[in-house]
Amino acid sequence: MSRYDPATIEPKWQAAWEEAETFKATRTEDKPKYYVLEMFPYPSGRIHIGHVRNYTMGDVIARYKLSTGHNVLHPMGFDAFGMPAENAAMASGGHPKDWTYSNIDTMVGQMKPLGFGLDWSRMFATCDPEYYGQQQALFLDFLEEGLVYRKNAVVNWDPVDMTVLANEQVIDGCGWRSGAPVERKELTQWFFKISDMAGELTDALETLDDWPAKVRLMQENWIGRSRGLQFAFSTVDGPEGFDRIEVYTTRPDTLMGASFVGISPDHPLAKHLEAQDPKVAEAVAEMRKGGTTAEAIEKAEKLGYDTGLTVRHPFDTAWELPVYIANFILMDYGTGAIFGCPGHDQRDHDFCRKYNLPIIDTFLPVDGEFDIQAEPFVPAKTEKVRYTRLVAGAEIQTGDQGVEATIDFCEEKGVGQGVTKFRLRDWGLSRQRYWGCPIPIVYCDACGVVPEKKENLPIELPYENGNEPIDFSVPGNPLDRHPTWRDCACPKCGAPATRETDTMDTFVDSSWYYARFTAPRATTPTDMAEAAYWMNVDQYIGGIEHAILHLLYSRFFARGMIKTGHLPEKSAEPFNALFTQGMVTHAIYQTTGEDGRPVYHYPEAVELRDGKAFLKDGGAEVEIIPSAKMSKSKNNVVDPVEIIRAFGADTARWFVLSDSPPERDVEWTASGAEAANKHLARVFRIASEIAGADVPPTKEDEALIKETHKVIHDVTMGVESFGFNAAIAKLYGFTNTLSKSRAGTEAKSFAAKTLAQLMSPMTPHLSEEIWTMLGGEGLIANADWPKADEAMLVEDTVTLPIQINGKRRAEIAVAKDLPKEEVEKIVLAHEAVVKALDGGQPKKLIVVPGRIVNVVV
Repeated sequence: MSRYDPATIEPKWQAAWEEAETFKATRTEDKPKYYVLEMFPYPSGRIHIGHVRNYTMGDVIARYKLSTGHNVLHPMGFDAFGMPAENAAMASGGHPKDWTYSNIDTMVGQMKPLGFGLDWSRMFATCDPEYYGQQQALFLDFLEEGLVYRKNAVVNWDPVDMTVLANEQVIDGCGWRSGAPVERKELTQWFFKISDMAGELTDALETLDDWPAKVRLMQENWIGRSRGLQFAFSTVDGPEGFDRIEVYTTRPDTLMGASFVGISPDHPLAKHLEAQDPKVAEAVAEMRKGGTTAEAIEKAEKLGYDTGLTVRHPFDTAWELPVYIANFILMDYGTGAIFGCPGHDQRDHDFCRKYNLPIIDTFLPVDGEFDIQAEPFVPAKTEKVRYTRLVAGAEIQTGDQGVEATIDFCEEKGVGQGVTKFRLRDWGLSRQRYWGCPIPIVYCDACGVVPEKKENLPIELPYENGNEPIDFSVPGNPLDRHPTWRDCACPKCGAPATRETDTMDTFVDSSWYYARFTAPRATTPTDMAEAAYWMNVDQYIGGIEHAILHLLYSRFFARGMIKTGHLPEKSAEPFNALFTQGMVTHAIYQTTGEDGRPVYHYPEAVELRDGKAFLKDGGAEVEIIPSAKMSKSKNNVVDPVEIIRAFGADTARWFVLSDSPPERDVEWTASGAEAANKHLARVFRIASEIAGADVPPTKEDEALIKETHKVIHDVTMGVESFGFNAAIAKLYGFTNTLSKSRAGTEAKSFAAKTLAQLMSPMTPHLSEEIWTMLGGEGLIANADWPKADEAMLVEDTVTLPIQINGKRRAEIAVAKDLPKEEVEKIVLAHEAVVKALDGGQPKKLIVVPGRIVNVVV
């Protein structure tokens, strides 16, 4: 009997799959298709066990669907543009392209030994000109369709890196890389018109039955549909052209509590006053410091400037309210103006206390008094029922009822109009950096803004500036300093012109890659025949951290691609099912350096003894921070190459699936990996013994065959429901059953071959080896998935636990349909019951059919 040797087995079967093109996807009409996709990785350098878990889940589904007769598409690519590569170039003096492709080669070299059933022939990186050239074509089609436009906008500006930052790159009001305080700056930017689809994107969430409810809720909250009142305050002796200030509010039921009207620093009235008055200009300049994110605005000190202007309240023209410019009001949500209601909003309450403005109670109390001066009364935060004080003593309950009733009242009085708005803003895609997809636009003095001709695509990034490498040491966008690339001929008139030097937000790159995988070498963004066949993605897998923007932008892009003729109508929602997996965690091993700062050590540099950790080099004790998210900055990552070298790929795959439900975190431990490896070696040993045996049929054959059909049913249910850990638990139990069985060789061979098939999505190399060892035909990857015989699943007997005085003392196996009276006889004759009764009679004997027997002595 040979020993389980993954180092020999695994490369052999990987070569066999490659030679047979087992996982190459080809459109064919004789099978149902199945498209499984994991969110593709950023080529940061090396993958770790967290990546392995994600891709193994997808691989289990892909291999299972292949075995159930589906034509499977399971591709892999790399989300390769972005700031990390440019930062690495700044730090090392290299080039983002070299850094990126080197990392891709490394990661592919790590992934292939794991035996993933991927169609590697479809692989691409978003920094491939072949890919981003088609992205440029999509941009031009979106522009023609009216889905892209250009406007001035206030953005997050990093004054050190000299670039626009996405909201997610602003941390505590500072640039995520430079650490510099972020400023609000107005720039001319390109935008996708996603806000036009806000209602559709919200409504369609109800159709995504196979998405996690929490993801749908996160998307719904981000889009932020709200019902409110839009109306205007008339100004008192306002500047010419500013006789009204339009306001949108979701709380019109608090109108009688208005203390002031606030406008954004970027409101047209604020800009007008800024141009007229240096004091206003100074105040507004201060307010524009800091990011534009909701988090940054919420954390920032609330600043206001009294313009000296007043407006009339719509219900009482004698009631005048002061107009303040305030730093917490965004111009691109609602109208850029609000009315402050300090009695019922904490932010407004703080503002009015700071600037000594009145705090008015809008609601009539029903259940006791409330000190509105001390804190605001917020209906959503209390169970007390109060009624809004509108006009003429009208009483309307707070909450949604009050909002709708107030809107009706205002419409009747001609005060305003009920409208539905969305918090979702248009997607600004311009980024002032080199390593991204160039925006295919040219600026001509004669022709203005000119789209590049499609025949000139791709507009490739310059790799060198003349004969010299591009200089990344200077802050700002290197494309601005590259005249041979920047200066060009106008596509329309041929006159000298300049290119757009901004590149696209990297979210664009990942918003349509799922469609490109259907025909990655097509000379148009998609091949409609391939897209019509392969789309939609049947199962999408990725982290919850991408639950909002990536998925939202992908949904928008799918709709845009339908409008421009690149996807079929059915693909408006491109992902039929979504699964968000948990993380793989690992302890952090930390010591303190001479400078007092923490020093982090890789797991392979540490030895564990008696619950403590010590450095292998020098023996110093190490602090253990348990179960932390794997992070390269903390060195608590586990390299799959090291695991493959020590235990084999199948061990890594088995462990990351077996220890926890896939939606939860799992902690990687060396002891867990060792235990998984021992189990796989045991399975190999059992199969080897069966292959070398020649035992005639026995009376235990039927029982083993029956257990085999049960495990087929249970594992199939587990795989189909993403219950991989539950499926593996059944496989552990069945392995024990098989090892103890005294059935004949034919029955045990059937059981072992079935075990190999059921394990094959998780441990494909070991399963192929066992399949061949036991005489299976062809590759197990191509074998039909076993089907459970329903007749074998019927239970003839049932096990009943016996409780004596509330404690479980024994159990009996009886026929499932045995009458209650017969069960009682068997129970009373049981040794444990006889001993407990000690010659007496039970006070009670309760038989719950099929469940339990209770004996009260």
